[in-house]
Amino acid sequence: MTDVPSSAKVVIIGGGIVGCSVAYHLGKLGMTDVLLLERGKLTSGSTWHAAGLVGQLRTSAGITQLLGYSVELYGKLETETGLATGWKRNGGLRLACNEERWTEVKRQATTATSFGLEMHLLTPAEAKELWPLMQVDDVVGAAFLPSDGQASPSDIAMSLAKGARMGGVTIAEGVGVTGIEVEGGRVRAVLTTSGRVACDKLVICAGQWSRELGRMAGVNIPLVSVQHQYLITDRIDGVTPNLPTLRDPDRLTYWKEEVGGLVMGGYEPNPIPWAVDGLPSDFEFQLLENDLAHFEPLLELAAGRVPAMENAGIKQFLNGPESFTPDGNFILGESPEVRGIYVGAGFNAFGIAAGGGAGMALAEWVAKGSPPFDLWPVDIRRFGRNHLDTNWVRTRTLEAYAKHYAMAWPFEEYHSGRPLRRSPLYDRLLSQGAVFGEKLGWERPNWFADLAAGETPEDRYSYGRQNWFDAVGREHQACRERVAVFDQTSFAKFRLTGPDAEKTLSFIAAGDVSRPVGHLTYTQMLNARGGIECDLTVARVAEHDYYIVTGTGFATHDFDWISRAIPAGANAQLIDVTPAYSVLSVMGPRARDVLQTLTDDDLSNAAFPFARAKRICLAGAPVLALRVTYVGELGWELHIPVEFAVTVYEAIMKAGAGHGIANAGYRAIESLRLEKGYRAWGSEIGPDHSPLVAGLGWAAKLKTSQPFLGREALEAQAAKPLPRLLAGFTTDPSVVLLGRETIYRDGKRVGWLASGGFGYTVGRSIGYGYVRNPDGVDRDDVLSGTYELEVATERVPAAVFLDPLYDPTGARIRA
Repeated sequence: MTDVPSSAKVVIIGGGIVGCSVAYHLGKLGMTDVLLLERGKLTSGSTWHAAGLVGQLRTSAGITQLLGYSVELYGKLETETGLATGWKRNGGLRLACNEERWTEVKRQATTATSFGLEMHLLTPAEAKELWPLMQVDDVVGAAFLPSDGQASPSDIAMSLAKGARMGGVTIAEGVGVTGIEVEGGRVRAVLTTSGRVACDKLVICAGQWSRELGRMAGVNIPLVSVQHQYLITDRIDGVTPNLPTLRDPDRLTYWKEEVGGLVMGGYEPNPIPWAVDGLPSDFEFQLLENDLAHFEPLLELAAGRVPAMENAGIKQFLNGPESFTPDGNFILGESPEVRGIYVGAGFNAFGIAAGGGAGMALAEWVAKGSPPFDLWPVDIRRFGRNHLDTNWVRTRTLEAYAKHYAMAWPFEEYHSGRPLRRSPLYDRLLSQGAVFGEKLGWERPNWFADLAAGETPEDRYSYGRQNWFDAVGREHQACRERVAVFDQTSFAKFRLTGPDAEKTLSFIAAGDVSRPVGHLTYTQMLNARGGIECDLTVARVAEHDYYIVTGTGFATHDFDWISRAIPAGANAQLIDVTPAYSVLSVMGPRARDVLQTLTDDDLSNAAFPFARAKRICLAGAPVLALRVTYVGELGWELHIPVEFAVTVYEAIMKAGAGHGIANAGYRAIESLRLEKGYRAWGSEIGPDHSPLVAGLGWAAKLKTSQPFLGREALEAQAAKPLPRLLAGFTTDPSVVLLGRETIYRDGKRVGWLASGGFGYTVGRSIGYGYVRNPDGVDRDDVLSGTYELEVATERVPAAVFLDPLYDPTGARIRA
């Protein structure tokens, strides 16, 4: 055991690559009162046995940027610290062995172009020139990223640790954590085998032990341990030091050079969990027993790719447990449960690739209170109530692990651990052909098969138009021309109450929520930089009572953001009421005709205008009705106590039969909102984009004198040319837009699509993305250009627009 100080501003638990990286970067930020605690020796958990491949390209621009930072850091770290890192930028190859995989790779190549990464598509012969030991008879093509590489995991971590010490950070090995003190919802101290350490902030970077440590403080960290095996061969003739790393997803395997031999590992379709009954506390520099029977199928696939494997000697066989998460993404950020506790864990066997960038981002989060850029795909607040149960987390995580090298189909859904959270209408919708997706554990109808016509209610994935395309078109048409019902029970729903509710919400929200009782406001909530943290609807239902509705997947994030922003001492309480209400959205030009027959309350435009909220009685039920739309048609969101939901649904369907009423799902919502130009948080808008660049400046109360969070940043941005502007694009209907396609203006790359889909009313493929220019861009600039989109490496003509493609405002929405 090591003597430790009685206090530190920041305590880091875990001396693997991520903990060492956080310590290193905190030192770089000038924070020296930092203590890193490691129960054993540095790297003794899983870092020491990691394979060490470093790739960069991901589907998120932010995560790709983070991984790119790792590459840049590793390239200079040895010079800075004097410790070898084993880093070499030898490039990375990825193979495609069938046409569908080749389409996937070509779309990845376009994503790389969009994000500014150099990536080359190769013929099988060209790939073999880079990797002469492999046979390529079954290879259709390959992709090569010259800036990818590999590292020695332990050496990288030790170099980061030395850099941290050089920056003034204290590292204590041989010190275990026995408890975490929390008081008033904030971390106060860490209890260790060497005594109590008071702290302002705590960073948990303990790999697969992070979940148990989080529990000590009431923090949920959804990860579990899974066995991961690979081998190292003896020297093989023809293996050179500059051999690129190789990923062969159709054979489920990866490769890298190692002292003249090869590292070969992979991701089995039937992974094996570890430590189901609890993690041992003394598991340091240890491996699990080899499971050759489980690994043998991968060996057979590997030998088919590299025939030299059949006669190669095996220097070492490793079976090391690592932490994996339910969605395959790692976990970063401040916990929503306890202030001052941060997490960097669950790296899904690419902790070496992410370690440098994750440490940088988490250190900035700790030091400055926010990440350096949008990291929503890995934000700990993406999780919810469904992630509390370890057995559920394990079941879903094993499915995610098994999909690591599977085809990444558009719109693909997980199947494990379902159904979990269900609307009262679940069984009724299922019997009517609903095909459900899942978000935050909620079952949500994506589309409806026509059972009478013999349609099969299941998704069939491809990179072309999928089997649900026509069915969604029917639902889209029903909403545009008649009336459709959407079960949106999964919406997150909050109440903000108390005498200070208006004052509090007026500061947090950029929109004007001070309107009288019965008014509804669409608003953003901004960070100090003017970026959009929340995008939601606020209904004032009483003088001191606001009803807030936001997206299913943002339940934890938005509740956390609002609750953190409530000023100390304010008499305003935020309450999550999501489970109390079902939501039926009745939308379409015949919506009023249907609903008016079920209520004595006047639903006319004069009595119930757009952007209003009223409590009404409908089909015998007390309902909070919101006159709002996300599909561009006349309609209401009906917020119904759950015990009345079935009764109301049945009454609506019966009353709507004569009007051609139809069930509709979330894929129809997506198509409808794309035509109308409505934004989606996490796609077109987020923490890095302000309302001004997103075309939402009208929703902010800048014309008033009211202060609000982010106002100064917006005013400063408005005084200068905008660096980018969100625009819409249409293409020929044969082109499938999915997002991340590259935008070219007058032949120059200017951005990428944040979203893509199809508009059935306009008969065109639709995408949205930011047109960027560091010298400034305005409406005239955007509309004056000639545009193309790169789709799977092919450029196609595109038409640009800034106003909604479909806008029945006067005739329908507000009528």
